Amino acid sequence: MLDLAIITVSWNVRDYLADCLRSLYADLEYSRLAGEVWVVDNASTDDTQALLRNLFPHTHLLVNDHNPGFGAANNQGMWAAASAGGQAPRYFFFLNPDTLVRPGALGHLVACLDERPQAGVAGARLVYRDGRFQHSAFSFPGLAQLLFDLIPAPDRLYDSPLNGRYPRRYYRPDREPFAVDHPLGAAMLVRRDVAEATGGFDASFHMYCEEIDWCWRIRKAGWGIYTVPRAEIVHYGGESTRQVPAQSVINLWRSRAELYRRHHGRLKLAMARRLAQAFLTYRARQAANTALQHAYLEAALLWQ
Repeated sequence: MLDLAIITVSWNVRDYLADCLRSLYADLEYSRLAGEVWVVDNASTDDTQALLRNLFPHTHLLVNDHNPGFGAANNQGMWAAASAGGQAPRYFFFLNPDTLVRPGALGHLVACLDERPQAGVAGARLVYRDGRFQHSAFSFPGLAQLLFDLIPAPDRLYDSPLNGRYPRRYYRPDREPFAVDHPLGAAMLVRRDVAEATGGFDASFHMYCEEIDWCWRIRKAGWGIYTVPRAEIVHYGGESTRQVPAQSVINLWRSRAELYRRHHGRLKLAMARRLAQAFLTYRARQAANTALQHAYLEAALLWQ
């Protein structure tokens, strides 16, 4: 059986994608895992498709004529990999293109789920390009985390459990995998049976929060979720969304509003709506340009 199918969704990040794939294929060989790579390109205009055909002809390429969103494109790659003519994979690995896979990372992620039959998801330990620590997993968001997203707070509190963060000592490379609510979706291994039973990403989340929603559903179905400190992956972060800052604000808050509607009760949702509308309107007044001002005002309306 194929060990894993790796799914990467790309949109105008050709150079990052090339480096990502080089590191990915190197680690597949290093880890001695049987894997195939699927790239879903969401109508890039930077010659991504030509680069893949010329430099990575053994990579499966799916080309969209529009951008259907991150979750929908990941599902597209996942179901294509599951129905391909060869062997079905034991695991799906969802990997952002603005990443570099360090040697051994894939092996440690697969070992985590192999050793824990009750676990459905494993996330990597992420670092920034200069090696600095990056939070890689979080608690499911509630009112406290919403406040941190809306209101400036002391720096020391951003790194605390109040903001859904796990202690940094948990991420030391010598530590064992630890249970989390959800990993960051930049690097996430999912058991195939779990993916099929829970339906994959919800495509109605165009961008942002799709991995939180899916992990919430996976957790409710009784599966464990872990972060694997030995599995190091460099994550640059935000290379696609940075290209459309105003639209990214709207996408983020639309997804957050939908996430709270689906996973919180009536009282907590009502409180979240009041907070979001008040502080997003305030942010609109403080915005540096008209495009961002309109984006924050539209984001506030999404919480009605």
